Amino acid sequence: MSSAELTPAEAARWAARAGLPLPADRHAVVAATADHIHSVVAVLRELDFGDTPPALAYRAEQETHDAAV
Repeated sequence: MSSAELTPAEAARWAARAGLPLPADRHAVVAATADHIHSVVAVLRELDFGDTPPALAYRAEQETHDAAV
């Protein structure tokens, strides 16, 4: 998806391609929601996770539980 905002007509077209027909009154709302999600994902993509181990390295049973706050 480009940096340009999704138009209501494009949202309807993409939904139809996915087999999810949208009523006309939902096109603008879906487009706005998709734009918001895209902006959040764009911020997440900028985060540096270089020192973060992959999720497979996490072992819940090894966690020490401490009730101290």
